[in-house]
Amino acid sequence: MTKKNNVYQLSDLKESRERRRNASVLELSPVELVRKEYFELVIKTLLSALRCKDDYTWGHSLRVAYFCVSVGREMGLSEKEIYELEVSALFHDIGKIGVPDAVLLKPSRLTDEEFLEMKLHPSKSYDILADYPVFHEMAVNAKHHHERYDGRGYPDGLKGENIPLFSRIILISDTFDAMTSTRPYRKGLPFEVAFAELREFAGTQFDPVIVEKFISCMTKEQQKNEETFSLQVIQGDFKKDAA
Repeated sequence: MTKKNNVYQLSDLKESRERRRNASVLELSPVELVRKEYFELVIKTLLSALRCKDDYTWGHSLRVAYFCVSVGREMGLSEKEIYELEVSALFHDIGKIGVPDAVLLKPSRLTDEEFLEMKLHPSKSYDILADYPVFHEMAVNAKHHHERYDGRGYPDGLKGENIPLFSRIILISDTFDAMTSTRPYRKGLPFEVAFAELREFAGTQFDPVIVEKFISCMTKEQQKNEETFSLQVIQGDFKKDAA
């Protein structure tokens, strides 16, 4: 919290209240709250680096986190689980910091060689996070978010429920955002078309149970007709529309 002319700024007061509310929900002690604030400062720093690399990937990561949190609540996850899921989703593409700009920012179709380079980003996400014990679970969740339910994904070819639960949720959220986001070279798909695509590949690419939970919760979110969303870790109101 900061002062200007001996007056606390309203935005700082609001953020402080939000931190205390989240700490209460997570049942944190004062010492744990301080650790949480430092933990989130590191998260914000890494995400700022990602934003400098590619603003679209940063926004995509926020939207994927919002989708994940929504489906996590639909699935009845605890607040601590939802918090881990949110951080995992925010970090799922952090490895793209290590992808060459010529590949990451290429506006046209990737060559086979470039696609192989792009496929390294989940492992790079893991490498960035894995040396810090506090991020270990998030690193694992990020590493496996491109595994397929039928075992034909990457980097390790994990199958079915051997894929971490949060990785399975992130994959569906990641794919949904890619389908529904408008980019300079194409218009995003309507939700209903994207839902049909998810159902078509349920059981092969996606966990079929999570697909139905995802569609249920996103239908409810769509009906709210809200233009923005918020997260626990990153303060602010963010646009749902990627355009």
